[in-house]
Amino acid sequence: MSKRGLMYLLGGVLAVTVIGAVPATSFAKMEPSEEAHWYFSVGAGLMDKEGDEAVNDGVIGTFRAGYDLTDTWSLEGMFYVAPKLTERFVGVDYTGRVSRAEEDAGFGDTYAAALAIDGLCHFTRWERLDPYLTLGVGAAWFGHEVNGYRLDPTVRGGGGVMYHFNDEWAVRADYRNLFLGADKQANTTIDGGIVWTPGARVQPKFVAIGGPADSDGDGLTDADEADYGTDPYDRDTDKDGLTDGEEVHKYKTDPLNPDTDWDGLKDGYDEVLKYGTDPLKRDTDAGGVADGHEVLEDNTNPLDPRDDLKLFELYIKFDFDQAIIKPEYFADLDKIGKVLKRHPDATARIEGHADQTKKSGKFHNNRLSEKRAKSVLTYLAEKFGIEKKHMTAVGYGFSRPKEKPDLVNGNPNNRRVEVYIRGVKNTITGNEPDTAGGAPTTTTAPVAPENK
Repeated sequence: MSKRGLMYLLGGVLAVTVIGAVPATSFAKMEPSEEAHWYFSVGAGLMDKEGDEAVNDGVIGTFRAGYDLTDTWSLEGMFYVAPKLTERFVGVDYTGRVSRAEEDAGFGDTYAAALAIDGLCHFTRWERLDPYLTLGVGAAWFGHEVNGYRLDPTVRGGGGVMYHFNDEWAVRADYRNLFLGADKQANTTIDGGIVWTPGARVQPKFVAIGGPADSDGDGLTDADEADYGTDPYDRDTDKDGLTDGEEVHKYKTDPLNPDTDWDGLKDGYDEVLKYGTDPLKRDTDAGGVADGHEVLEDNTNPLDPRDDLKLFELYIKFDFDQAIIKPEYFADLDKIGKVLKRHPDATARIEGHADQTKKSGKFHNNRLSEKRAKSVLTYLAEKFGIEKKHMTAVGYGFSRPKEKPDLVNGNPNNRRVEVYIRGVKNTITGNEPDTAGGAPTTTTAPVAPENK
């Protein structure tokens, strides 16, 4: 294909691309928009000529007018002028003759003016950073004949980026490669400027309607949101997947707490929408194990009590910053040991949990709760001969509270060791009676503050 034929082909591709974007705004049935579509920009830059051109590089001034067809596509007309282009002298060749540029140019200085039209494909239009690719056509006119021509039609391609300070003002930087013109050279332009979108700050028309204001449309009036402490401009203040209005009126959950029942699952995304559990019940199926533990750790059904693991919940008092179990708690641990002894194929997961106050250190409490869980594991292994490979000890620190933490006084109910046994029928279903009683089995005792 000839050079001119290729230029026509690329120009046709641009036309089809731009026309393909038009129906999204011109032919689709849309409500009228108050958005500003026109924008204008002025700037300056550099025309970069190849080394064997008859003229040197030159400064250019630019003016653009653009129209946003959609959030992705814009059509932009451009005028730029290079007021002074100096003649390039490249010396003599190997025969001793001066270069053709010096022989044939003979104009000293000249100028260039150009018109172009570009299609812009935006990636993140109206985000603060707005990069785009471009393809277009244009033509430059030189004041003197340069390299045998004065009019140079070209196909242009490149890209750029805008940085929006607000809806009205932005700055931009652009790069274009000019090719397939009469010039036979791959010249470029590089420029930057400011962008003005007139009308972007026109205030919307407000229509008065009856009833109290609900700015975010979440089902709670702004006055109600002030009472509940929720954000009147955020439909889902606690980001749990339920609107503030749904939490207050429909589900009766806490719109400021994404996990109202402290079971480890978010009220909306997990409990209501994914698993169908009750966001107000920590253990929806009443099988003895919290919904979150069934889903996150056990891979059991939080709606079926028959598959709940056997849970022993121990509240053991440890000395400050210690993980040594005192003898008064041996009887409670012995119940667990007897169950594991009767079921040699069963496995146990021992989890340590800490309480949280304002001075609690996350890393230290994670390690401390793990040490206390390992103390329980060691006790069961040494006294009852339970193989350690059948038991796992983990520490969660204060990351999985059972109840709302009291950051001032502490909440001792969050300071606990939980033992989950797999491979033993849960007594809550009426099977597998043993000395441990029901599930969960708990033992309570005065609890000392955690090390902070």
